[in-house]
Amino acid sequence: MSNVPVAVVTGSNKGIGLAIVRALCKQFPGDVYMTSRDAGRGQAAVAQLQQEGLRPLFHQLDIDDLQSIRALRDFLKEKYGGLNVLVNNAGIAFKVQDTTPFAVQAEVTLKTNFFGTRNVCTELLPIMKPYGRVVNVSSMVSSSALAGCSQELQQKFRSDTITEDELVQLMTKFVEDTKKNVHEKEGWPNTAYGVSKIGVTVLSRIQARLLNEQRKGDHILLNACCPGWVRTDMAGPQATKSPDEGAETPVYLALLPSSADAPHGQFVSDKTVRPW
Repeated sequence: MSNVPVAVVTGSNKGIGLAIVRALCKQFPGDVYMTSRDAGRGQAAVAQLQQEGLRPLFHQLDIDDLQSIRALRDFLKEKYGGLNVLVNNAGIAFKVQDTTPFAVQAEVTLKTNFFGTRNVCTELLPIMKPYGRVVNVSSMVSSSALAGCSQELQQKFRSDTITEDELVQLMTKFVEDTKKNVHEKEGWPNTAYGVSKIGVTVLSRIQARLLNEQRKGDHILLNACCPGWVRTDMAGPQATKSPDEGAETPVYLALLPSSADAPHGQFVSDKTVRPW
């Protein structure tokens, strides 16, 4: 078993994920794993970074597939005895002009962005080593989507006592409400991506609370962040930040020093804690 520290970035063969891997390869004192659903694309991205003189490693990971998540978990346990840094970056978004029915967009988007991310956390958080760092890439859209929710939903999503089960029920209800075409009547905003990222931000708050209750002495810090509006396939060419600029906040949170005890359980943008 290796004593080398290890970092994993999900969905990292392009865009912000690739930029996070690039920065970690330069700054993290250990092995950095790029992951992607498609092994061929992942290996091509690894080769791209190798040409830049960096040495990322690759492991296949499809966050929609529980077996794939567990295969990564078992590999990390066997080779490294756990995990030091986890950046949950994998996510999807439909284009604004996409004509896919909204109910389908809702189901597909939440399946990956919320439920897939949650499954990764369920499997990998238990193997986080002391002083581990977990970064869940959310979005400022989670804040604007929260503002578009009914007062009742806002209260639930801002609650300091909401449980993971209650959050899962709410995310499931959103998908069901879109199928019945009653989501707006039920107080939901008209953005599947936004609701999925509300889920990621609130999940992060819950997970941080549980780490405080169950593993306080391990000094693990877990946060959600917004990388900003970044020029990627997802956000388009008009966005204001380059992928490397978008990687700055996630990398800052991933590399918080062992002496740090904050931020934890926060929503961070431009390296600054934002109100939720």
